[in-house]
Amino acid sequence: MQIDSALWIAQPVLQFATATTLFARRLQRRFPVFFAYLIWQILVFGLLFPIRRWGSYSEYFYAFWIADAITLALGFKIIHEIFLDVFRPYHALKDLGSVLFNWAALVMILVASVVAAASPATSQGPLVQAVFTVQRCVRAMQCGLILFLLVFSRYLGVSWRQQSFGIALGFGGFAIVDLGLIALNAAGRVGPSRVDLTNAVAYSCAILVWLGYALLPGVCRDASANLLRSQRWDEGLSDVQHPLPADSLIPMFEGMVDRAFSRTNGGPARSQPEAESEVAAAAAAGVGATGSAPGKSPAHSPRGPNS
Repeated sequence: MQIDSALWIAQPVLQFATATTLFARRLQRRFPVFFAYLIWQILVFGLLFPIRRWGSYSEYFYAFWIADAITLALGFKIIHEIFLDVFRPYHALKDLGSVLFNWAALVMILVASVVAAASPATSQGPLVQAVFTVQRCVRAMQCGLILFLLVFSRYLGVSWRQQSFGIALGFGGFAIVDLGLIALNAAGRVGPSRVDLTNAVAYSCAILVWLGYALLPGVCRDASANLLRSQRWDEGLSDVQHPLPADSLIPMFEGMVDRAFSRTNGGPARSQPEAESEVAAAAAAGVGATGSAPGKSPAHSPRGPNS
């Protein structure tokens, strides 16, 4: 119990050191949600610690789970923030990631609501069931985030020394430990006290990782990496978001006129009236093709979603 209390007190100290380092290096502008998360965790400690010592159990119970729900919302938003930082040079991929994250948030809220409504009545209540369901979803996404960066970092030019990679590493490592402890506790192999202690140690290690990456000098994106594949992905999505007008036949018309003039200049036995008639036929064909949809103005490329 003393070790748990010592780790609980040490965590806001480390978080304050991390937040101060981010602010001193002006990294809070690059990661505003992560900076807000650190400040929120410090405020949560200042709220929960006196309630646990001098307040009632019911006050601590509701304060803990409400604060945990807000923490999970910030943690989910941090995943989005890291993706935006990783896909910063690729605007189409960044827009696609934003859309997917919005849908993922909606699905998580619906799943949590259904689980909370369908769960049998317990002493914990539907609030705990909903928060616990969202917590497992966010932990699974944090694990997927670090695996994604480990696999695709060389395609995206992301260095393992970048701050975004360090933030994902801290969250991902803690999420793996937390999900493993949940599975072991459900199987009856680990008790609640062991789960709390291991989680406290894992989270303290995550804060140390964040502090270490905050102290590292800034690393630019690896420009010498093989980024052709990710550039093709971004260009492919851009083509889908900004398709060319289907009724634009100007390139075809220009090609027909060029071929007609090349035959006129290079052909051995071709009279001037024949060349002029061929150019006129090409022009008539172009006008007829573009006039097949009367009243339709040339369409500009539609804009992609801005989210």
